[in-house]
Amino acid sequence: MGIREQASWTRARLGRAGPPLDLLTAHFDSHVYAPHAHDEFTIGVTVGGSEVIAYRGGHIHSYPGSIVVLEPGEMHTGGPAACDGYAYQALYAEPALLTDGTLGGLPHFRDPVLHDPELAVALRAAHTDISACPDPLEAESRLPWLLTALARRHSTARATDDTVPGAGHIARSVRDRLADELLDPPSLAALATDLGLSRYQLLRAFRTTMGVPPYAWLAQHRVARAKGLLEAGLRPAEVAGLVGFADQAHLTRWFRRVLGVTPAAYRNSVHVTAYRNSVQDTVG
Repeated sequence: MGIREQASWTRARLGRAGPPLDLLTAHFDSHVYAPHAHDEFTIGVTVGGSEVIAYRGGHIHSYPGSIVVLEPGEMHTGGPAACDGYAYQALYAEPALLTDGTLGGLPHFRDPVLHDPELAVALRAAHTDISACPDPLEAESRLPWLLTALARRHSTARATDDTVPGAGHIARSVRDRLADELLDPPSLAALATDLGLSRYQLLRAFRTTMGVPPYAWLAQHRVARAKGLLEAGLRPAEVAGLVGFADQAHLTRWFRRVLGVTPAAYRNSVHVTAYRNSVQDTVG
């Protein structure tokens, strides 16, 4: 088997016209990074093999399931710790993303390698989904929430008070704006500013009231709208753009999550049922 040296980058935006956030998916058999530093927090989850990183005057090791947090400005390297290479998913977060929902200034991570299986799974899932389809609302709904959780659980930062007065009213207001601007939803940061809140407070109010984050609520609302268009005879490829999904694959992913079938299968079943009913009415 040949040497595998693979890396792919995705740039997502945190909300409509929001700031970019880069995501990296990499699998290296032998690649070793030269010493370098980033302006952002580097947050990675090791998904295969093991990596050794020169960091803060020593060496740290990561293994499958490890979360690695490298702070802004910290010089580091990275390379395989064993002959089977290493694979990881990483994102590069502006420091402000880890201060929303926390107190105490810029979070400091005394231990750069963390064991938190629940958070590692959530980070991997968000990274995979957003890399496949970098929807701005999904990126803004999922990534800042997880980064706040990371800072709260594992850094020197302290959690803010999670009480959001009027959470129900806030959530319904956000819901209505998302429904009204289905094809090009506003950023959560802009909505939060309009309501005099932080983005974290808005996310908390919405999730507490609706039971899901904003992107998931909007996706389900889009699926409901898509059902009607499919029943009217439109093809899935047409419907996707009319309800705000990026493409047919994006529509299909959410349609199956919500209804358990593909849009094409739903359209066909509805039309077959309608045909059978019309035949029965004619025969009867």
